[in-house]
Amino acid sequence: MHRRINITLPEETIKLIDQVIEKGESPEETLDDGAETPAESVRSRFINEAVQYYINEKALARVREQLKQGAIQRAERDLGLVEEWFDLEEEACQINEK
Repeated sequence: MHRRINITLPEETIKLIDQVIEKGESPEETLDDGAETPAESVRSRFINEAVQYYINEKALARVREQLKQGAIQRAERDLGLVEEWFDLEEEACQINEK
């Protein structure tokens, strides 16, 4: 299902969009019944894909940041565990070498 919305974009942004997409008709053309022209349809698809891509990238960035913060928070604990077990591993290695 699609829903029509009206958005306002700077002219420069519209020019950039038009440079990127391949249009079959001039964007200024409109149909008498108010339906989207093929060029508007291409723009709509392009904007939809761009918004979906942006949302996905923001979600990935949020997950990466959460993973980073989790790793930073666990670093002190992990270092403590390494220090605790280091002496035991050294002792085990020395026993195995004998």
